[in-house]
Amino acid sequence: MNSRILFQLHLIVTAVAVTMLFSCENNFKEVQKIGVLQNEPIGIAENINLKYTEAEDSIGRLVANLESPKMLDFSNREFAFTEFPDGVKLSLYDDKNQRNIVLADYGIVYSETDLIDLQGNVILITPQKDSLFAEQMYYDQKQEWLFSNLPVALKSATANSGKGDIFDSDTKFKNYTILEGRGDMILKD
Repeated sequence: MNSRILFQLHLIVTAVAVTMLFSCENNFKEVQKIGVLQNEPIGIAENINLKYTEAEDSIGRLVANLESPKMLDFSNREFAFTEFPDGVKLSLYDDKNQRNIVLADYGIVYSETDLIDLQGNVILITPQKDSLFAEQMYYDQKQEWLFSNLPVALKSATANSGKGDIFDSDTKFKNYTILEGRGDMILKD
């Protein structure tokens, strides 16, 4: 009788062990999501200097340069993004290598949409020393376009200064529009 109970116990333990063995699954995606649940980035970098170039007759032309003291990589998320919590400096270059500079207290780059969201004391400075001030500004990397739907103020050495609620511009700041919320145009260069 003792051997029969021992045999049945051995069968139960074996069945449980086999069940557990087959229920375990090596799923790398689930392991990556552990950081998401804990709200942790997959990587942290300091003193970032990212350069974006375009091929032009086998010569790479610098189009944009993003600099920041700290970068947090959340590419482990379903909608991947990169965060710059300690501020960002974005330089946008035209065909003549003149640059517009955008400064912000905070930035976030959405990988799937190539959209950069700049927030907090956003300042855009042109080569002509015109300055645009905003609390938030978006940069569409694909379209090379800057825009905001929050109040902006322009201080210009070359054109009329003004304020508005909507801003829309190319990265060269050659074709920009500042509108009031009603849609009345204030400035157009």
